[in-house]
Amino acid sequence: MPVIDVHHHYFPPELQQSKLQTNQDIGWKTPPGHLPWSPELSLKAMDELGIDTSILSYPAIPLGTISEENRRAARARNEFASDICRKHPTRFGFFATLPFLDDIEGCLEEIAFALDNLNADGVSLASSYGQGQSARYIGDDAYDPIWRELNQRGAVVPNETFKAAAHLVVTGRKRQYPNVKIILAHMGGTVSSMAARTAVLSNYMGCTLSPEEILDDFKSFYFETALSAYGPALKAMEEFATPGHLLWGSDFPGQSDYYHNVLVPVLTSVWSRIDSR
Repeated sequence: MPVIDVHHHYFPPELQQSKLQTNQDIGWKTPPGHLPWSPELSLKAMDELGIDTSILSYPAIPLGTISEENRRAARARNEFASDICRKHPTRFGFFATLPFLDDIEGCLEEIAFALDNLNADGVSLASSYGQGQSARYIGDDAYDPIWRELNQRGAVVPNETFKAAAHLVVTGRKRQYPNVKIILAHMGGTVSSMAARTAVLSNYMGCTLSPEEILDDFKSFYFETALSAYGPALKAMEEFATPGHLLWGSDFPGQSDYYHNVLVPVLTSVWSRIDSR
């Protein structure tokens, strides 16, 4: 069985240079030696861990306005990732970046271009878009055209995490668009512990789904292990998720000591569990 890392980041050259100067551009520090990023850096780590293929994605930082500049930025990131995949077709795939999600037309155009022309493996979404009172979770009515398009394509969508997942479930979006395969980053945050509470309380808050339907919809997400591969958490998720819906994720290149000291034994443990089933 091939080992696929579904949470593996890339950084384009323009970000690398400014990040090296300010260390502030993406909101966190990367370990020494991980910038400037290159495909060779990832390939070295993948070979050390026995990972066959990594699906590249840009970190989930939503582009914050409706503008041609943001459309161009999303296109440039997707073309950059696609070029890496063409050069290493058996080692990398990628999830496409979209413009600011309120730009419905721009997002639909980029979905079509990325999936049809660049052979993206899916798209990456943040939990919410906008600031303050204008912010919207991705289950908002305004984003229905995007979900319809993704559903028609049976697309894969990696996404951050519990609040967004709960919003998709209780608004009925998860059930309404069943062909979209949604991967929740970091094992869905608190999904395994909060899903039952959400199921019990949602009827009191206007949700028309039964508690059983809500739990079923939570369980139908896919969950990846980035920064969450702790023994008790893994056991809880193995009990909770639909069989076959627990995926491997590393969050490379954001980690170094964690990557080698924690993920190697965890990866071995996870795959031994799968092999025994």
